[in-house]
Amino acid sequence: MRVAGLLVRHEARVLVSLVLWAARRTHGTRGGTAFGYARGQGAMMAGLAFVCVVETVALSVLLRDFPAAHAVLLFLDGYGVVVVVGLHASSVVRPHVLDPDRGMLRIRRYVHVDLCVPLERIASVRRELRMTHQRADGELDVEVGSQTTITLELTEPVTHVSFLGRRRRVRVVRFHADDADGLVRALGPARV
Repeated sequence: MRVAGLLVRHEARVLVSLVLWAARRTHGTRGGTAFGYARGQGAMMAGLAFVCVVETVALSVLLRDFPAAHAVLLFLDGYGVVVVVGLHASSVVRPHVLDPDRGMLRIRRYVHVDLCVPLERIASVRRELRMTHQRADGELDVEVGSQTTITLELTEPVTHVSFLGRRRRVRVVRFHADDADGLVRALGPARV
């Protein structure tokens, strides 16, 4: 039952992201500087949405003689397209946020990852392009388009809560930002 609740909450956040995207608003950026990460995946998400639309049309033609199956699959395929577009919308409306007043860097991806890193725990920050990532204890890779562009090393671990609620302590965080150089520069004075 707990997993069902998490999935419903996830779907609600995706749908809210669509509304925010249509209204050209962002989520959780008040008082901070937003750094986007969606540009690197826009083409891939558009391609995936296109494939979902083609599948919807193909199944509609194949199942035209089976009205009940046609209606069910048409609804599910249509909802699949909404979810794909909603995931892209969530990456646009939920950017990374640097908030020196609160002493926090918020690292996000879609509605799945929302990690708050206190600025005083950042030991080092560097621009580092990585295209391959191997899972390791104490490390979190928040990839976009299979790449990360910034590496944070922390003095003390922070707790990352996964999509299904698993907790993990991490000391190294790698993530992607469209303006990685600008974020690294902004983190310099913010950490002092």
